[in-house]
Amino acid sequence: MFSDISGYLLELREAFSHHIVFGVGILLMGSYFMGRLAEKVRLPAITGFILAGLLLGPSCIGLVHQDLDETLATITEIALALIALVIGSEFSLRKLRAIGRPVVIITLFQLFGAFILVTTGLVIAGMRLEFAAILGAIASATAPAATVAIIRELKARGPFVDYLYGIVALDDAGCVLLFASVTAIAGNSLGSGTGLVHSVFHAVVEIFSSLVLGALAGWLLHLLTRGRKRINEILIISLGVILILSAISNSFHLSALLASMAAGAVLTNLSKKTHRIINTLDSIAPPLYAAFFAIAGTELNMTVLTSPYILLMGGIFVLARALGKIIGVHIGASAAHSDPLTKKYLGYGMLPQAGVAIGLVLFLDTIPYFVMNREITTTLINIVLFSVLVNELTGPPLSRYAVIHGAKLE
Repeated sequence: MFSDISGYLLELREAFSHHIVFGVGILLMGSYFMGRLAEKVRLPAITGFILAGLLLGPSCIGLVHQDLDETLATITEIALALIALVIGSEFSLRKLRAIGRPVVIITLFQLFGAFILVTTGLVIAGMRLEFAAILGAIASATAPAATVAIIRELKARGPFVDYLYGIVALDDAGCVLLFASVTAIAGNSLGSGTGLVHSVFHAVVEIFSSLVLGALAGWLLHLLTRGRKRINEILIISLGVILILSAISNSFHLSALLASMAAGAVLTNLSKKTHRIINTLDSIAPPLYAAFFAIAGTELNMTVLTSPYILLMGGIFVLARALGKIIGVHIGASAAHSDPLTKKYLGYGMLPQAGVAIGLVLFLDTIPYFVMNREITTTLINIVLFSVLVNELTGPPLSRYAVIHGAKLE
């Protein structure tokens, strides 16, 4: 009897798990209940969203089938575009004049702090230098989504938040350049034939093109919304421009994240009414954020916890990255003569890690050496996934801790 019931439930799961509408619905419901549960034990709701995705995804219950990955990626793309626009909207010239130099200094110190400590730690543990350096470059990436969501949830403001937004925004650009340089050098050493000058030039062109495209989109959005008074019109126009910008960026292999940041930055400097657009988009942000973090949870694979080598190297990766970020921010803030709260707490807000890190490690599949050596590529991917698993569960609570202690709360 129990086997009949079990078989029926499995058939029922198969019938629904491939359906995209069911997948999104169950992720939203799961995110709601797990988010409430997380808040009851004093964890950010984001942690609950990620756990909901992990439990409902293919690694556990399987109510969201892995075949839906490509379809669900659309939601991730939209959420990232909105998050990046919010970050960019904080880049007013007035604020940059006040904090520009310290932000650059702190960004560089935490970027290279994570890179150096992760690379050194993995080499000491026995990993080949080229592979360790690639993972070190990936370690420099920081996921902005969790930090932005926490800041907005807490309604935090002040210099601490300005620093955090600025560093997170600059970090991705620096990470892309660092990764391009390291993979070029490693590629030559491993015999793939990728040239350093070509790789760095390609990365610079990509970043510059993304910023120019985003700036044009921001200017267009300003023109289309400046005379509008009805909220529904602003919402339709804003969302349409953002989605088109993201689609064009991805189609031409540019950075949609950087493009959306640039759009937000241009928008905030062209119009004092930028907050109207941001506040209007906030009306659709909660379900998008919940789905985004839940989808990230579905991508985490529990099988990475079964390999001793992955656990060892992944543990070194996580600890060295955390130390690099925290110590790097502390040293950078000291060099920039920042306030004590920034020096003490800002590093904890740099620990979340997700989409950018996963995207960079999957880029290895385009490099000839790694295409021909799938076992090595799989190992590096699993180490990064292990890091994402740990950092996406522990990073948001630490970011919340940093924002509560370092920023002004309304």
